[in-house]
Amino acid sequence: MCFLIFMLHLNFTIPKKAMEIKRIPYFEAEISTKLFGVLPNGKAVYRHELSNQNGMKLQVIDYGATITSLQIPLENGKIVDVVLGFPTLEDYVASFDLESAPYFGAIVGRFAGRIHNGAFMLNGKKIELHQNNNGNSLHGGFQGFSTAVWKVKEAPSTFNTSITFCHFSPNNDELFPGNLEVEVTYTLTEANEVLIDYKAKSDQDTIVNLTHHSYFNLDGHAADVKKQEVTVNAHQILETTKENIPTGRFLDLNNHPFDFNRAKKCPTKIDTTFIINQNDFAAASLISKKNKLEMTVFTNQPAVHIYVGGNCFNAIKGKENANYHPLSGICFETQNFPDAPNHPHFPNAVLTKEKTYRQHTVYKFQNL
Repeated sequence: MCFLIFMLHLNFTIPKKAMEIKRIPYFEAEISTKLFGVLPNGKAVYRHELSNQNGMKLQVIDYGATITSLQIPLENGKIVDVVLGFPTLEDYVASFDLESAPYFGAIVGRFAGRIHNGAFMLNGKKIELHQNNNGNSLHGGFQGFSTAVWKVKEAPSTFNTSITFCHFSPNNDELFPGNLEVEVTYTLTEANEVLIDYKAKSDQDTIVNLTHHSYFNLDGHAADVKKQEVTVNAHQILETTKENIPTGRFLDLNNHPFDFNRAKKCPTKIDTTFIINQNDFAAASLISKKNKLEMTVFTNQPAVHIYVGGNCFNAIKGKENANYHPLSGICFETQNFPDAPNHPHFPNAVLTKEKTYRQHTVYKFQNL
């Protein structure tokens, strides 16, 4: 069952410079839908394309509510596709059988990140989840939201081109409690923003932590990110074990190699949760000097998890026969802290049956 989502407009101010967009008047904002493929169980999966008047195009498929392409017009008139992805549905399905599934462009849930030993306490009861990552639960388990076929409800408005994906996760799905109804709305604005609004409700107390898992590359999805620059609005990161499980401690970023308060070249290896500075909606940015393009990430979440990877081990080719490798893209996963249910001093991840989970994230693009 899907319920209508209302856009969550937060009172944050985006700098005036970020609102300056070069308008290409002959494009029209629209939504189009085409068949993308059919799963072995006979379910059809469709690709939906949203476009704005500036020539920006966003493609999303029902499978995992996954962004497969994000095309940005540059000042020189060229178009660059800034996210990694696969050409066929079969490739997306097969990617989850790899040694390390890349989750290209997918919505992740019920709980993004790791939960230690796949267990946590809720209302005095121990909840034990499926352990799909070295004895831990990762990204919702073996069959999380990233492999579900979401139902689609189109919701364009006068000012925005939007599409809403709905998913029902039944009680005991991957051993999580509660019947959970989830909606994710993608909106492509005339300010060259991709808005992602999440909404969830449960008939029992449960835990929820949703995120989006696109790998970005402002030089094009077939390039590498080594020369692009990253900033992160954070003074602390989560300390983790060798298995990337939070210890509960926060590490100060003074004199730390992951201090990105000033722009630095993209790290070649990172899988780290940054605690976003309070009272500041801007979380991070990525800059390509080659394409004179900047992406700024805004969110109302307490953290952004940054990950460089996505290697397909040469087993699956990417779009346009691209050979993806560990430096092909960088993820900015806005979310709550991983393993939050097991750390009382972390932001609360419990969704009670009386409440509604809401999350808002913006990926904004501008020519420099």
